[in-house]
Amino acid sequence: MNQTTRAITDWLAASHDTPAQARREFDTGIALLRTGTRFEAIRLPAPIVHAAAGGEDPDAVAAFLAKVLPGGAVIHDAYGVGVWYYALVPPGTHTHWRTPGAECLRPGTWLGVPRLDLTARPGPHWALPPRAVGSLCTAQAVADLVALGQNRLLRQTPTPERTP
Repeated sequence: MNQTTRAITDWLAASHDTPAQARREFDTGIALLRTGTRFEAIRLPAPIVHAAAGGEDPDAVAAFLAKVLPGGAVIHDAYGVGVWYYALVPPGTHTHWRTPGAECLRPGTWLGVPRLDLTARPGPHWALPPRAVGSLCTAQAVADLVALGQNRLLRQTPTPERTP
């Protein structure tokens, strides 16, 4: 593990009540970390992200996220019934987040955070890995992404035919 990776891992682990426990969890792949101290997370439905990105190809989505969320970090959780993306944002974002269609997780919520080298399926992985300590998305950039995705989804939805 290089110095930057260690520093980012330590920064993320510090959001756990027992950072050493989080580091051990990272060793196995996913650490359960609490939101609120180092970061919060905005849960984004995959259809919104994919519509904004113009498709589902993981490389294209990653390139899109890097462009619209520069300096940020995004987890893709493709397990289970729903498919979600989690944009890491600054602590306190939940107090002013009002964007419909995406939820800012409350402080104290446990989030599965992948080890930094997990950047592809299967399972939770980084769609946009953090590049430095404190790599967070701005809430405004995430809100803009949601608006773009919702607008594109609305344009794709066929309007019902009117009968005379």
